[in-house]
Amino acid sequence: MNDEERTFLMIKPDGVLRGLVGEVLRRLELKGLKIVGLKLMQLDRETAERHYHEHEGKSYFEPLVEYISSAPSVVMVLEGRSAISVVRRMIGPTDPVQADPGTLRGDLALNRTSVVYNLVHASDSPESAEKEIALFFKPDEILSYSLPASSIYRK
Repeated sequence: MNDEERTFLMIKPDGVLRGLVGEVLRRLELKGLKIVGLKLMQLDRETAERHYHEHEGKSYFEPLVEYISSAPSVVMVLEGRSAISVVRRMIGPTDPVQADPGTLRGDLALNRTSVVYNLVHASDSPESAEKEIALFFKPDEILSYSLPASSIYRK
């Protein structure tokens, strides 16, 4: 059974502005996830609205769209064994107050009055991963390669 999959992760403006991109990438790579797509970008309003369309009509939709398009974010495609569930466990709950130490949000997100400032966004299902990857990456911007040590861990 091949459980290799791809997922999407965004380091939100609070992570970029606080200089945490390297730390987030370090933790993802230490876990054995492979970065197959990576961009620094500032989302325009239209892209932000498309990305968060499922929250439209909720009280936090407008603040979220404004925030996510206010400064640069880093978007990436990660690949690995059960990548979606692994990344979700690594980032912790949406509310940083509830995130355990050891998770990205538990260790790095600030305790703010709003869950909008929660450092990262990650896909929660194969369907959302597919949509989010397609929103931010063209097919030729995602690379395929093997990690030198990856064959050791498959035995």
